[in-house]
Amino acid sequence: MTDIPIRDAATIILIRHTTDGPMVLMGQRGSAAVFMPNKFVFPGGALDPSDRADLSHATELPDTVRERLNKHSDPELAVPLARAAIRELFEETGQALGQPGAHAGDIPADWQAFYDLGLAPHLAGLEFVFRAITPMGQPRRFDARFFIADAADLASDPDDFSSACDELSHLHWVSLPQARKLELPFITEVVLAEIDSRLENGPRPVPFFSHKGDRSHFRVL
Repeated sequence: MTDIPIRDAATIILIRHTTDGPMVLMGQRGSAAVFMPNKFVFPGGALDPSDRADLSHATELPDTVRERLNKHSDPELAVPLARAAIRELFEETGQALGQPGAHAGDIPADWQAFYDLGLAPHLAGLEFVFRAITPMGQPRRFDARFFIADAADLASDPDDFSSACDELSHLHWVSLPQARKLELPFITEVVLAEIDSRLENGPRPVPFFSHKGDRSHFRVL
């Protein structure tokens, strides 16, 4: 079996609190996608070199979030992973988790449109809630960190997806019970259950699923 390299990645679950209960933002991957075709997923993707750039933030990553991200991980990745979550959200949905701010130096091309809005990333709006490594046998493997954020912190119209790229279609807000009826990857089903528990019971340790050979391992961060 070919040894597929594992890439660091970040996923973001936006939660919108409504009178009908909490809703999450999801979209559908294309049928031609190499990884998880046709599945409904949260916005997210691989860590990009631009996420490691020296960029200004409107707010900083909370110490508690950074500490949990650092467990069983390179501590230099914490802030870049948080940035990646915000960048992927912006690229795939047009939604901007930012606050008024600017950057004095050079801005990587992948971030230019975000800063052109007069915004800088709102890292304090992120909570780290889940981590999972794709098992062997998949065409691509990721070490994905899942973050949640409150849609109330968006600097954009939560119903406007006109600036989204074409990576995800059928972008829409969906209740957690409705989300479970969609065609989901297994790990997304697990994350939805984790989000539901957190909304019901409050903060809890961060689950971490990893794999070695044909065995799966579970720990908490």
